[in-house]
Amino acid sequence: MARWRVLLLAWLAFIPFTLAAQARDGMSLEQVAQTRTVTRAAISPTGSDIAYTLSVPRTPGVDDDGRAWSQLHVVDGSGNSRGFITGEASVGAFEWFPDGRHLGLLTRRDGDKGRALYRIPLQGGEASRVAKLERDITAFSLSADGRQAALLSQQPESEALAALRRKGFTQKIYEEDWRPVELWIAQLDAPEAAPRLVEVEGSVQSVHWSPAGDRLALVVTPRQLTDDTLVFARVRIIDLDGRELGRVDNPGKLGALAWSPDGAHLAIISAADENDPREGRLTVVGNAGGAQRDLLPELEGHVWNVAWRDARTLLYVSHEGVETRLGEIGVDGSGDRTVLEAGGPVWGALSVSSSGGIALVGQSPEHPAEVFHLAAGQQQAQRLTDSNPWLADVRLARQEVVRYSARDGLELEGVLVHPLERRGSERVPLILVVHGGPESHYSNGWLTGYAQPAQYAAARGFASFFPNYRASTGRGVAFSKLDRGRPGMEQFDDLVDGVDHLIATGLVDGERVGITGGSYGGYASAWGATYYSERFAASVMFVGISDQASLVTSGDIPYEQHLVHMGKWPWEDPEGFRQASPITHAQKSRTPTLILHGEDDPRVPVGQSYMMYRYLQLAGQAPVRLVLYPGEGHGNARAASRWDYSLRLMRWMEHYLTGPGGEPPPYDIDYRLPAAGES
Repeated sequence: MARWRVLLLAWLAFIPFTLAAQARDGMSLEQVAQTRTVTRAAISPTGSDIAYTLSVPRTPGVDDDGRAWSQLHVVDGSGNSRGFITGEASVGAFEWFPDGRHLGLLTRRDGDKGRALYRIPLQGGEASRVAKLERDITAFSLSADGRQAALLSQQPESEALAALRRKGFTQKIYEEDWRPVELWIAQLDAPEAAPRLVEVEGSVQSVHWSPAGDRLALVVTPRQLTDDTLVFARVRIIDLDGRELGRVDNPGKLGALAWSPDGAHLAIISAADENDPREGRLTVVGNAGGAQRDLLPELEGHVWNVAWRDARTLLYVSHEGVETRLGEIGVDGSGDRTVLEAGGPVWGALSVSSSGGIALVGQSPEHPAEVFHLAAGQQQAQRLTDSNPWLADVRLARQEVVRYSARDGLELEGVLVHPLERRGSERVPLILVVHGGPESHYSNGWLTGYAQPAQYAAARGFASFFPNYRASTGRGVAFSKLDRGRPGMEQFDDLVDGVDHLIATGLVDGERVGITGGSYGGYASAWGATYYSERFAASVMFVGISDQASLVTSGDIPYEQHLVHMGKWPWEDPEGFRQASPITHAQKSRTPTLILHGEDDPRVPVGQSYMMYRYLQLAGQAPVRLVLYPGEGHGNARAASRWDYSLRLMRWMEHYLTGPGGEPPPYDIDYRLPAAGES
């Protein structure tokens, strides 16, 4: 307790505003950095309790740097929440035991060589280790009687190779020295017995034990490479000795799997075909696999969560435009109905108890993801958790859905966060925030984070617009394919058309528009800084694409790029790849551009940002700065690099949209950390 009091005092010193000032002035960047969010929830078999994991950011300058902690909590139907694994915790996967009185979870404790499987009693008491391997367990699935568990763990390197590495032979053989994820079965009622290896050809990505107890559904890839996990993952059904009982030749990408309570059917969220950019079709197969039946073939949306209400009925969360809907449908495709209408919270994780209660994770413009409960027979879900009670004292800016027409008549929508204050009809500066993917979308929920601090920007007088351009998800398969073979191009015209719409409403000052985003959003930011330079007064490009041809040949997803996005290889259409690359248009740039990238990014290698920086620097028409984050990958995970990113992003936008402009601000940053000794 003493340590937590010290940390609390340090954190209070870290926030330079009083609660009253926060309420008056809106959200601060410090508050963005401390925001907690529920990441997953699962209701107990009896329906009396809901377990959830809570992501708790570290405090820059106070805590040791690293990723957010992952804590385990349990909340009952009255909203009474108890912390089970808290503090500096790193809880992985968790699952209720069938008795509803214990939770299984992956964590690492003193003496463990990696994450092990622990069982913790709901009514109190110490967690006990029930299964371990000599390395990390990455996932698990319990048998229907709770006496066994299927474990996943990556094959370790041999002792001989480890000995050579200790002598300095640390070479890597690109895409050849991968090690598969293996399947093990542990006897939990005999923890002294060593788990047994189940031979599986390929690398296992997930395991799902049938409630019937006699079989496992596996997601398997040929190799443990990112490209394989994205587009070559397939479903296999095996018995407990590894003999194949059936398989599903699913096309393209895979999402969640869920067995029916009787083990007769398996629900699979998958792509419609190998060119479908994102899984989202709700399909069902028998317990031996076979052909998939699409239960919602006409759905103009994407299903990303599924659970079974009973042996004949499925529940699903469908993303439709900027909203989500909780639906219910029979296993034969009949009786589709809406359980919770769109327009409320944006739903995520979904879990159902045998008594009919439903646990959901939901977010809204007023709060990040929290735990909700829909009791059997009720029409409205009840919010059970409040992970950020200080938000009640923060005045938030208004958020609304905006619909507009692209120049070719395509109807589009996005979400607008207004400035917190606006003087009369004064036009305001705008930050255009572009999502990645492009097989993703923005929902009308909580939009503020370290890379898109919309509520802080609102407090500083900015509007922020989050458009769902063509090829976004949430509008069905056909819409998500509208960019195939033509990345950027019309879809980035959609961004400018959205800005023009906001200018036409009288809200936005067209001379003070900035653009930012990560990954594909970074690609859009590079496009805005070059091809559309006359439209953007500032650009902040994060882990973005600058050259399409070299991305295909140097990144870790060439087949995903080929099958889903480009439809061809660079040598088949070199001019097409060249025209779709921002560096081709670097000479047009008059936009001050801040480029940020993790040095260890495998998805969009850091060379993409090196190229963009050098092209813009040699063109010499506008300021450009490149910031690299050692040890970070495709997006920043550590607290310090996230804090640095937020400060740099907003300083760049303020300098060029509301400040003096001209030469860039100094590259050093005042991190506003607690003074030495305060912690």
